[in-house]
Amino acid sequence: LAENLGLENELLNVANCDAAKLNGFDKLILGVSTWGTGDLQDDWDAFDFRGLKLNGKTVAIFGMGDAESYSDSFCGAMGKLYDEVVKAGANVVGAVSVDGYKFDESEAVRGGKFVGLPLDADNESEKTEPRISAWIEQIKPHFA
Repeated sequence: LAENLGLENELLNVANCDAAKLNGFDKLILGVSTWGTGDLQDDWDAFDFRGLKLNGKTVAIFGMGDAESYSDSFCGAMGKLYDEVVKAGANVVGAVSVDGYKFDESEAVRGGKFVGLPLDADNESEKTEPRISAWIEQIKPHFA
């Protein structure tokens, strides 16, 4: 994603970093997969958000989920991650319309939009690249 935005970037694995490391960046693109019925992936679930200080920083979130098998909690982990970064003071960009997605419910929907980019590579792989491209164009001004 960062390469498509034309940015220098540092790829981090949440399993090997902490809040202090994330606090060192002014702009973050965070990814999370949803496990079970809307749960954070284990490494994000174990992450200690208490030290996260993102006041005035820009954050975009993308998530992976399965809208067919888990239609009642599609990409729910994105909503949980969103709540944590907002609580830490972040300015979250990159909300995506629910139009074109087939699901019943999601914790990641606020005000009729997903809090970030939801992707379903299992059931809608043909839509993944176009969705990523559109999202990159949407968030690009915030990461310039």
